[in-house]
Amino acid sequence: MTRRDYLKTGLAAAAAASQAGADSYVPAASNLKARAWFEQARFGLFVHWGVYSLLEKGEWVMNNDKMTVEQYSKLAPKFIPVKFDAAEWVALVKAAGQRYITITSKHHDGFAMWGSKLSKWNIVDATPYGKDVLKPLAEECRREGIRLFFYHSHLDWTHPDYFPRGRTGQASGRPASGDFNRYLDFMDGQLSELLTGYGEIAGIWFDGIWDRKDADWRLRRTYDLIHKHQPHALVGNNHHLAPYEGEDFQMFEKDLPGQNTAGFSGEAKIGKLPLETCDTINGAWGYNANDRRFKSTRQLVHYLAKAAGMGANFLLNVGPKPDGTIQEEFVTRLKEMGAWLQKNGESIYGTRGGPITPRPWGVTTAREAKVYLHVLDWPDTTLAIPRLPGRVRKASLLVGGRPVGWKDIDGGHLVSLPAEGRDPLDTVVVLES
Repeated sequence: MTRRDYLKTGLAAAAAASQAGADSYVPAASNLKARAWFEQARFGLFVHWGVYSLLEKGEWVMNNDKMTVEQYSKLAPKFIPVKFDAAEWVALVKAAGQRYITITSKHHDGFAMWGSKLSKWNIVDATPYGKDVLKPLAEECRREGIRLFFYHSHLDWTHPDYFPRGRTGQASGRPASGDFNRYLDFMDGQLSELLTGYGEIAGIWFDGIWDRKDADWRLRRTYDLIHKHQPHALVGNNHHLAPYEGEDFQMFEKDLPGQNTAGFSGEAKIGKLPLETCDTINGAWGYNANDRRFKSTRQLVHYLAKAAGMGANFLLNVGPKPDGTIQEEFVTRLKEMGAWLQKNGESIYGTRGGPITPRPWGVTTAREAKVYLHVLDWPDTTLAIPRLPGRVRKASLLVGGRPVGWKDIDGGHLVSLPAEGRDPLDTVVVLES
């Protein structure tokens, strides 16, 4: 069974149980301020990294290869990421034009990427490397003005109290016993470590409750714990449903909001919270040496523009190698996106989606008295668009300011631009009223 198959089943029962009796969530003023920042950030880096990178087959290798806990634990003594450099990572984020990082603190294998006091199954105690990687990353992000989110898995393939077992991790070899509430106490304890030991954290990005769709995950209890420690912190959950009480943003996996091409978002109706979509550069989240399905820089810029045109952020993933470096194909594309944003960022950061709904030729974003046409596919030298509110007094290229042809017609407008004036990645026309 594929990961997509695991995610197709709805989670309404689990969510309803978790919300039963909960008071209505009222976000703090600092939380609302953080939401406003999040909606303006538009572009972030997702990082899937852990001991699974050693096998070079992605982050689901323990489940996919039916490895037992005993077999999988033998990876830790080989995990020695001596080339990990937090400053180098953050410098790449800034070069890419990204405003935040979301990194796996704990993925489904239960391995903690910090020195947890609640379990020896962590990068400090279980590896010869013996150092916390989240601490220097948090410090470097703080120095450079990049905000840091922690991805945290609800499910756990190695913890003995994660019982009854979910639909994944069945070959782990763990005894058929355990106390699920004790596991949730453990999970909340690890979250408390992250929320009290790393300074101000931008938020927590959850994943995995689809593994046990009927369980009471005590979501509000966990969400309230997070907001107690850091009221501003944004909580999101990759449950593929509409948001629930205590959540601060809504994410979509491998799809733009409202779409379901990847099969993960069938029940995810768009809510009223800030939006985010995440995707990969190749086909994998964790490091996969054999996955050469790299999206082009053009494809990635198009996705960024489309996300902004729908009012969403784009969280773009990399899976670092076991030594802590990021593969060159990823670095190249991120830097090329950053170069495009250096010239065109005004049409992405701090904008809202619309006023024209997405079209085959592209999308629009807007801010104040400006509308930005992101023309991703020119049908010919002239483009017909629906009528805009107000009068357009100036139409020009965002880069260089060259005037473009503009004509009012019945029901809309005509925009004209010769082929030699177009950007091969995304031609942005700015309309000023």
